[in-house]
Amino acid sequence: MPSTPLPSPQPSPAETAVIDLLSAARFAPYLAARDGNPTAALALYRWNAEVAAAFFEPLGHLEVVLRNAMDTRLMRRQQRRGRSAEWFDDGAVPLSDKARADIRQARQRAQRGGAATPRGKIIAELGFGFWRFLLARQYQTSLWPDLAGAFPHAPSRALTVVEDPVRRLHKLRNRIAHHEGIWQLPLAARRDDLHHVLTFIAPDAATWVAGASRIDAVLARRP
Repeated sequence: MPSTPLPSPQPSPAETAVIDLLSAARFAPYLAARDGNPTAALALYRWNAEVAAAFFEPLGHLEVVLRNAMDTRLMRRQQRRGRSAEWFDDGAVPLSDKARADIRQARQRAQRGGAATPRGKIIAELGFGFWRFLLARQYQTSLWPDLAGAFPHAPSRALTVVEDPVRRLHKLRNRIAHHEGIWQLPLAARRDDLHHVLTFIAPDAATWVAGASRIDAVLARRP
């Protein structure tokens, strides 16, 4: 005779309190992944937050390194062309309307407080998405020939070699920032994307970031 399945353990009062405060829609994927066991589902939910936090630190390092490397190449582009304006202010730089709007908003945020605005503050206010879309294929023949120099250790100068992993990492970062589930994603592959893009820019920096990364340890503890 087939054995009778054991009932799922009842969640503790603390677990019940958390589950009650989560929306049914948010908790449903975790519950489905753990065959309706609320305790196991909540363990997966907690692990999802832990692995998201483990990714967020090296993603932050990547964002800073990426934007500074790309900004340097765009500054050199201006210098080579004899342009005195900052690249983000120069109407001759072929930026999309969306990019121009992002720059205006970044300047507004940087100018809060009324003090003089250093260019570095404006650059820092431009989000990861801004830099990701400067690697879009619409810039293949305009900006990419210069931006390729920001990735001197990439295996080739093909735009897709850089754009594809940066696009995937941008999506991952957005999911983390909005507290969405990432447990069902190929996280080892995203870890590799992160390391590869940093290596394309500066292998020593990639080694430094990897040396403090908690990603592998957290992946190994997946419930």
